[in-house]
Amino acid sequence: MEMGNLYESLSLIKPEISVSIFLILLVTFDLIFDKDKKFIPYIAIAGIFITGIFVIGQFSVSGFGFNTENVLGSPVGMVAVDSFGAFFKIIILVSSLLVVFFSYSSEEIEQSKDRLGEYYALIFGMILGMMVMISASDLILIYLSLELLSLSSYVLAGFVKLRERNSEASLKYLIYGAVSSGLMLFGISIIYGLIGSTNLYQINSALQTSAINPLVFSFAVILIVAGIGYKISAAPFHFWTPDVYEGAPISITAYLSVASKAAGFALLIRFVYTTFVINVEANGNWALVNIFDWRTLLIVLSIATMTLGNFSALWQNNLKRMLAYSSIAHAGYLLLGLVVLSNQGVMAILIYFAFYLLMNLGAFYCVMLIANKIGSEDIHDYKGLGYSSPFLGISLTIFLVSLTGLPPTAGFIGKLYIFIALVDAQMIVVAVIALLNTVVSLYYYVRVFKNMYLVKPDSEPQTVTPSLLSKTVILALIIPVLVFGLYFTPIVELARNSISFLGL
Repeated sequence: MEMGNLYESLSLIKPEISVSIFLILLVTFDLIFDKDKKFIPYIAIAGIFITGIFVIGQFSVSGFGFNTENVLGSPVGMVAVDSFGAFFKIIILVSSLLVVFFSYSSEEIEQSKDRLGEYYALIFGMILGMMVMISASDLILIYLSLELLSLSSYVLAGFVKLRERNSEASLKYLIYGAVSSGLMLFGISIIYGLIGSTNLYQINSALQTSAINPLVFSFAVILIVAGIGYKISAAPFHFWTPDVYEGAPISITAYLSVASKAAGFALLIRFVYTTFVINVEANGNWALVNIFDWRTLLIVLSIATMTLGNFSALWQNNLKRMLAYSSIAHAGYLLLGLVVLSNQGVMAILIYFAFYLLMNLGAFYCVMLIANKIGSEDIHDYKGLGYSSPFLGISLTIFLVSLTGLPPTAGFIGKLYIFIALVDAQMIVVAVIALLNTVVSLYYYVRVFKNMYLVKPDSEPQTVTPSLLSKTVILALIIPVLVFGLYFTPIVELARNSISFLGL
C-alpha cells in the first residue's frame, strides 16, 4: 500500500483512532492514579465527545480505506466510510455516553470502584469493536471486530461479581459466543474457498460473473447469519440474552440491549447490501443476485424472533428478564425493515433505532434506580411505587408506553415507519402478524403499570428519590421521547440522508 493511500485511509478512521487513544489513556491513568479513580469517568466522557466530533464529520464523507488490488473491477477497501455508518456510530456514542452516567448512579458499579479503570477501558474496547464492525467491508475485519466487541462484553457481563448470577451470566455469554463465533468463521472459510476473496465487493462481483455452487454458498451464508443473529438476539440465536441481561450489571445490560444490537444490525444491512445487491431500482427496491433467498430467511427470523420474545415476556416477574425478552421482540420488529429489501425499509430501521435508544435505555435506567433503593427487580416489589415515587413511576410508564408503540410517543413513530415499509412492499400478512405481536407486548408492559398503580402493597412502599443527576438523565431521555412522538421530521430527514449510499 502506498504512503499516500495509507494516509488517506487513516484519515477515514479518525473516530476509531480517537477511541484507541482514549482507551490507552484510560489504562494509563488507571495505572498511575490507582488510589484515586474519580477522573476516569471524565476521561471517558471527553473521549466520547471528541470521537463524536470526528463521526459527525463523516456524514459528508464517502470513501474506502485500506484499498488493495482491484482484482474484479470493484472497490475493494477493507473499510467503507459513509453517512450510513456515521448514523450508527452516533447511536453507539450516545448510548456509551448515557451508560457512563448510568454507571455513575449504579450501586453495583460503585461497589467495584477500585476496578473502575478496567470497567471504562472495556467499554472503550466495545466501542472500538462496534465502530470497526459498522464500517468493515471485509469478512476477516468483520470477524476481528466482532471478537473485540465480544471479548470486552464477556468480561463486562460478569464484572461486579456480587452474586453468583454475575459469573453465570459471563460464562453463558462466553460459551454461546464461542459457538456462534466458530459457526461464523466456518462460513467465512467456505466463502473464501468458493470465491478466493473475503472482500464483500469482490464477492458481489464474483456472484454476478462466476458459476458458484448455490447450495454450498447458501450454507456458508446461513452460518454467517448465525454469528450476526447472535449479536442482535434474533431467534433461534437468542438463548444467551435473558440470562446475561438478568445477571449482568444493569448499566451493561442496557448497553448490550442498544449499542451491541445497533452494531449487529449495521453489519447485517451492510453485508446483505454490499454482497448481494446488483442495483437499486428507481422506487428504492433492491435487485439482488439470484443465488440466496434473503426475503424468506428474514421473514422467518423476524416472525420467530418477535413472537418468541413477546410470548416469553408474558410470564416474567424479573423486570430485567422481561426487558430482555422485550429486547428480543424489538429485534424482530427491526428485522422487518430489512425484510422488504429496499431503501425505505433501511430508513425505517434507522428511525426505529434512534427512538429505541431513548426508550429502552430510559426503561433500564428507571429499573436500575429502583433496584438501587429497594434491592429488587421483581415486579411484585413495585406495588404502590407509582404513588410513593411519582417521578420514577411516571417516567417508567412513559418509556414502557413508548416501547409498546403507542402514540403520542416516539415508539409509535418508529413502528409506524416499519409498517409503512411493509405495506408499500405489499407484505400485508407479515404486517398483521407484527401488529398482533404489538398487542401481545401491551399485556406484559401493562402488568408493570398495574403493580405500580392498581395493586395495594403488603406494606408501606419505599420512596425512591432520584438525585439531581439521575433526574436530569431521565428528563434528557423523556423529553425527546415525547417531542419526537409529535415532531419527528428531523430524525426522518437524518435517516433519509444517511442512506444515500444505498442510492436514494
